[in-house]
Amino acid sequence: MNFIQTRGVDNSKPEKVTFSEAILSPIASFGGLYVPENLPNLGEAFLNKHRNSSYKTLAKDMLDAFAIDIDSAVIDEALNLYDKFDDASNPVPVVKVKENLYVSELYHGPTRAFKDMALQPFGIVLSSIAQRLNENYLILAATSGDTGPAALETFKNRANVKVACLYPDGGTSDVQRLQMVTEDAANLKVIGINGVFDDAQSALKRLLASETFKKALQEKDTKLSAANSVNFGRIIFQIIYHIHSYLELVRQNAISMGEKVYLNVPSGNFGNALGGYYAWKMGLPVEKIIISSNENNVLTRLIRDGKYDLRGCEVVSTTSPAMDILKSSNVERVLFDLFGEARTKELMLSLEEKNFYELREDELARLRELFDADYCTGEEGKKYIKETFEQYDYLMDPHTATCMKSYETCSKDDIKSIIYSTAEWTKFSPVIANALTGEVDTKDIDALQSIAKVAKLQIPSMINELFTKEIAQKTVIEKEAIEEEILKFL
Repeated sequence: MNFIQTRGVDNSKPEKVTFSEAILSPIASFGGLYVPENLPNLGEAFLNKHRNSSYKTLAKDMLDAFAIDIDSAVIDEALNLYDKFDDASNPVPVVKVKENLYVSELYHGPTRAFKDMALQPFGIVLSSIAQRLNENYLILAATSGDTGPAALETFKNRANVKVACLYPDGGTSDVQRLQMVTEDAANLKVIGINGVFDDAQSALKRLLASETFKKALQEKDTKLSAANSVNFGRIIFQIIYHIHSYLELVRQNAISMGEKVYLNVPSGNFGNALGGYYAWKMGLPVEKIIISSNENNVLTRLIRDGKYDLRGCEVVSTTSPAMDILKSSNVERVLFDLFGEARTKELMLSLEEKNFYELREDELARLRELFDADYCTGEEGKKYIKETFEQYDYLMDPHTATCMKSYETCSKDDIKSIIYSTAEWTKFSPVIANALTGEVDTKDIDALQSIAKVAKLQIPSMINELFTKEIAQKTVIEKEAIEEEILKFL
């Protein structure tokens, strides 16, 4: 399968590239992104074939349908990493919370967040390509809290790969920060910046497009790639769990094959929702995709009003910090799919130059056929955490809690909803402890112990051990010094 470009083609890039080429160099012409030239049409026959398949069998067959240029043995090795999740036979449990509401738990991997679903196999795939080509790669990652730990975990000590991970200092939970700064592999560099996630992501995109930076890397015999969801190597693995979650509902006799469901996604950078959108286009029976946001509700306004307006906006720090994002990269891929390359380029350049774009009335109508959206405040989220735990004995993190409001406001009672839980309770324990007990200003370790006692749960060992590990990564800099710091690391 070939990959094409969301903003058209300039003279610096070929018109079409392979999957390997797209993930090794993920930024396309005019600063755009790569998308599949065609999506495989799977349909009900594919779903029926995998009615009782394991997650890995489903994943392998779907990847085969994309006909990507990765050796089958490498794909098998990559997918075998799911065996290290909490339950090798079912790495993504789908749990009924109440009538018509199911939670797809995407956080049972090594860093306790949904980014493991894509980044665990992605690390092996990218490293294998680099080794095959006998090339060295610098992988850039910008994180609001979950991509960083997952990227560092998958790439540590991998051949032909180094990672520079940017995170907003003070903008993650303590557990997320500790997961990054205690990593001590020689091929990893963690850089805190005095800023917000959008500053880190903007720096990543600028460096990916910078010929000067690439030339400096070339002098060090190094090429450049990225672990963020601008890279389709992430997205392709995120399609799988949407199909799996639907089949889990069939297996549980919650729905009949072919029955439509809502996909309700807590959304920051939109990669998770994009995976659901592609699964829908490939044949998954979906009623609508519901986008759940926090107070940084640019996506809610886009889907309701057709305006992406960042003029005068600043990121608001919330109780769901992984979604404290204003520029959602993967919206661009949906715009391209709906409106084509010329209109996508026009809209994205307007956003970059004016911090604003507006869809036409007919364009908004098309978007509204596919998506609905609402946002949830931090106080509302804590109320949902407490109520859901007390009424249904189900514990959720603050990102998952945003979906509870949009479940109430955007879905019909007679259609089943799948909510995607993106992080374990351990990642944001002070917020959850406050919701359950009212305690405030609790340190992560104390909040973890408090929740474990109330909910009668064990703190996973990989989380508990963080608080006694040595801090190996101590760099915190101004955002203007990012390039210099990365080159120093190399």
